[in-house]
Amino acid sequence: MAYSKNFTLLISIAISSLMVASASNFYQDFDITWGDGRGKILNNGQLLSLSLDKASGSGFQSKSEYLFGKIDMQLKLVPGNSAGTVTAYYLKSPGSTWDEIDFEFLGNLSGDPYTLHTNVFTNGKGDREQQFHLWFDPTADFHTYSVLWNPQRIVFYVDGSPIREFKNLESNGVLFPKNQPMRIYSSLWNADDWATRGGLIKTDWTQAPFTASYRNFNANACVWSNGKSSCNSKNNNPWFSQELDTTGQERLKWVQKNYMIYNYCKDSKRFPQGLPKECAFNI
Repeated sequence: MAYSKNFTLLISIAISSLMVASASNFYQDFDITWGDGRGKILNNGQLLSLSLDKASGSGFQSKSEYLFGKIDMQLKLVPGNSAGTVTAYYLKSPGSTWDEIDFEFLGNLSGDPYTLHTNVFTNGKGDREQQFHLWFDPTADFHTYSVLWNPQRIVFYVDGSPIREFKNLESNGVLFPKNQPMRIYSSLWNADDWATRGGLIKTDWTQAPFTASYRNFNANACVWSNGKSSCNSKNNNPWFSQELDTTGQERLKWVQKNYMIYNYCKDSKRFPQGLPKECAFNI
């Protein structure tokens, strides 16, 4: 029995070591790019925080570029009166004809819900906003925000629930992000000219500094380096061909029915010449 217990203990230690070794480390994966000390990596690289005060916000970016992948990050948003603040978490390629996949969290008065703003840019053009309220308080604890990006689709997830799907509809004349590698970015900044109730509610600087926190980053993705992808042409990663199953499709419908507050594909006044082409297929 003693041998059995010792063997079990050794196996447990080995597994724990492997888990630690495979855990993300913000020192290895990201650079704080602006904020003059307002962005901090803490807990031996296991936690990252961004802060905003009247003088400046802060931000970071990934060391690597990615071309397709499943990206996960846990965030805990600015608590209390966060009106006027925006916490942005997104993938973006460089240049004037960039591609971009956006999560933006628009702050609000204490007790009022955050607005989760999503967008997809192709070749420098966005205007594909969908907005949601969340079914939990995103300031009370960490929650997981994910992007699945493969050649067929982009899916936005919150705690594993799909909230939005943007399909590859190139055959119908709709551009799709598939050729430009993107870095991951995040920033916390003041946008009280538009973020909360169209700019009616301003940032209350007596509440500063405002702080958002990040942990448990994971990128199961193709890293782009020196003009080459880390994935071979026969990419066997499950996410590379992943699509929403029946359960996922039902969950997507449930979220959009109950928590979507704006959908550009329903905004005919904004597009008097006709809704964008993808609206006939994506919604």
